[in-house]
Amino acid sequence: MPGENLSRDEAHERAALLSVDGYEVFLDLRSAVGESGQEPRTFRSVTTIRFRAEPGATSFADLVAPSVTALSLNGRDLDPSEVFDGTRIALEELAEENELVVDAQCAYSRTGEGMHRFVDPEDGEVYLYTQYEPADSRRVYANFEQPDLKAPYRFEVRVPEGWTAWSNGVGELADGVWKFAETKPISTYITAIVAGPYHYVEDRYERVLDDGTRLEIPLGAMCRKGLAPHFDADDVFLVTKQGLDFFHDNFDYPYPFGKYDQAFVPEYNLGAMENPGLVTFREEFIFRGKVTQASYERRANVILHEMAHMWFGDLVTMRWWDDLWLKESFADFMGTFSMVEATRFTNGWITFANNRKAWAYRADQLPSTHPVTADIRNLEDAKLNFDGITYAKGASVLKQLVAYAGREAFLEGARRYFKRHAYGNTVLGDLLSVLEETSGRDMTSWSRAWLQTAGVNSLTPQVILNAEGRVTELSVLQEAAESHPELRPHRVAVGLYRRTSPGALERYARAEVDVDGPRTVVAELAGEQAPELVLVNDDDLTYCKIRFDENSLATLREHLGDITDPLARALCWSALWSLTRDALMPARDFVGLVLRFAGRESDIGVLQMLHAWTNTALTHYAAPEWRGEGARVLAEGALRELRIAEPGSQHQLTWARFFAAVASSPADLQLLQGLLDGTAKIDGLDVDQELRWALLGPLAAHGAADEEVLAAELARDDTASGKRHQVRCLAARPSAAVKAQAWASVVESNALSNALVEATISGFSQASQRELVAPYAAKYFDAIERVWAERSIQIGMDVVRGLFPHLQSTEETLAAADAWLSAHAAAAPALRRLVLEARDDLSRALHAQSCDAS
Repeated sequence: MPGENLSRDEAHERAALLSVDGYEVFLDLRSAVGESGQEPRTFRSVTTIRFRAEPGATSFADLVAPSVTALSLNGRDLDPSEVFDGTRIALEELAEENELVVDAQCAYSRTGEGMHRFVDPEDGEVYLYTQYEPADSRRVYANFEQPDLKAPYRFEVRVPEGWTAWSNGVGELADGVWKFAETKPISTYITAIVAGPYHYVEDRYERVLDDGTRLEIPLGAMCRKGLAPHFDADDVFLVTKQGLDFFHDNFDYPYPFGKYDQAFVPEYNLGAMENPGLVTFREEFIFRGKVTQASYERRANVILHEMAHMWFGDLVTMRWWDDLWLKESFADFMGTFSMVEATRFTNGWITFANNRKAWAYRADQLPSTHPVTADIRNLEDAKLNFDGITYAKGASVLKQLVAYAGREAFLEGARRYFKRHAYGNTVLGDLLSVLEETSGRDMTSWSRAWLQTAGVNSLTPQVILNAEGRVTELSVLQEAAESHPELRPHRVAVGLYRRTSPGALERYARAEVDVDGPRTVVAELAGEQAPELVLVNDDDLTYCKIRFDENSLATLREHLGDITDPLARALCWSALWSLTRDALMPARDFVGLVLRFAGRESDIGVLQMLHAWTNTALTHYAAPEWRGEGARVLAEGALRELRIAEPGSQHQLTWARFFAAVASSPADLQLLQGLLDGTAKIDGLDVDQELRWALLGPLAAHGAADEEVLAAELARDDTASGKRHQVRCLAARPSAAVKAQAWASVVESNALSNALVEATISGFSQASQRELVAPYAAKYFDAIERVWAERSIQIGMDVVRGLFPHLQSTEETLAAADAWLSAHAAAAPALRRLVLEARDDLSRALHAQSCDAS
């Protein structure tokens, strides 16, 4: 019988054979508490599935469980040892109408997949939640695990005394069992259970619809009791209500899933998950200390992203994971669109241009890049396709589509799409047909260029001036990589900038044009004064790499900080980072620009991104012989900006965190220690618990904070968050024995939870410890195939990505990666993809280092 990795062909064949009328699922979760005499710890799961099929057909149901107690099909008992292989239940001689009953023992998870069980170290309380996408609901109950076999669900959950349980529908407690209202027809991967002694806050959303009826949506928000003092539920509800207003104003389809609970849960692998009626989020969105507005904006964006999924993804769902973009690209775009128009975060498109698109540009230049509509052969492929292409490039393409087809045509297309396909499943053609109706545009050619080809184009301005210093001709040159030679139609704005007053570099002319082919003339700008800066893709309408002519680049080197428009400035920073990544600008030049101009950056999200890029530039792209000098000037510059930042401001906090990240000299470390123990102060800087851990990280990495110091800090912050920080700092210490222990705890053992695996990996590789971790390069290639086979796919991904020897940026490491790929041609394609991506990052770093050295 086929294994756990369901293929697209198998899913299509099963969907042709059967349809599902409904599920009834009973879960007994009382075993979550108390001592367990067995490993893995299990719970009882009883599932009844009613479905129709072709008489006489053979198929299978999905279940990943340690054991099955009893099975029956149409009243006939089946022997579990004969029909259940650990992942699938064989179903033979099906009738036209069928009832399958499965009584199983399912395992609690420590990897964030399936029914995750977390014990709070602060008070010993146990918390449960589920996470399924793309295919882990089968770890909790028997089902047909594919998105196009939708059905209504009735869940019943028995929990320990004093607990509350939540699911997709409204629940009532009766005789010790939580019984939940039947759901609308939904896919398996968005069913959900949350249970435990959660802190729960209630609110309500009300709206009068166009037909005069009143829509009432009960709202709830929850977190662990230990986080309750920090939980700003009022702000969560504010953004939630603003989002519901926006989507009802624009979608003309009332929210269809009754209540709207939002659960902030521990040890969560993702940002959030769009379970209808019960959205789950990582609890790090509850802030234990002072954070910048960028953190609140990010949370708002995620809240609205998940809300958009209620329509794009939950109401209308892709048929198979090939069309994952049908929900993720739309949600990513609508998250920012709604945030900018409906909330206080009106600069969201700057973050989108600077942050989200950076993710897309990186992914689109990897050897694993793929079209937005991807070729997903199986579930392992699907798991890896939750990437920068599916999310951020897809969202960028939709932003281009709005510029191409018009805002109202786009929204009217969405409205028709919801009404036409409600509670159903779709493919690319279903969306394109409604957009053609509403826009009058040829969506087939647009789709072929933007959705069905991979790669990113570069757009470069070419300016010809006359003797009077005016523009004779301005053209845009479009290029593509040899590996993906497609040239695409781009709707772009081209902006011309000059210094209009001392210290101000401002736009004085703008033209929109359809760029198509290798060279496009922007006729509207002929006759304009000579620009000091030409910005193609001004206002960020399209998806491309921005390049500069020589004059514009020279202007940026001297006057980048003088650009008054924050979006234009962010686009220039992103373009300069692209030049650095592509080995067209030395890393030290980028670092120099940051040191010179980042202190003037007003947008806090852009500043934080600049800090992250600069750290990457120094660690991976700078020539080895310059790293020491680069670290020194970067720390000096960061400390200078920290001292002159406005006391108590978010810029001060951001520079403090960056200074800690790059500190390495004895004087720098002494200042960090002084800030920790109170012997040093910077006016206005509140060293709260989260900042204390940020200061301790580099102290531990440089041998200035030992195990005793870290244990004392954990005693001060004996919480789940504190434990993660301590584990990270412990693994960061510069000791061969420490590294050996950290490696063994992640690679040779499965004792750690997903969150502590992540923390250990984060601490293991420190830029100042290249020689110390060098022996693990060979060990990595020896271990990864075994790790991939033995561990869950989430932990496998964390290990393969996180422990790749990036710090050993030598031709020898590159050769070792090539040798592994050559010798393991038959390894799991998903594993090979991860190694190939890491190998490409290493190759890019070597090219950048060569550029920096020349």
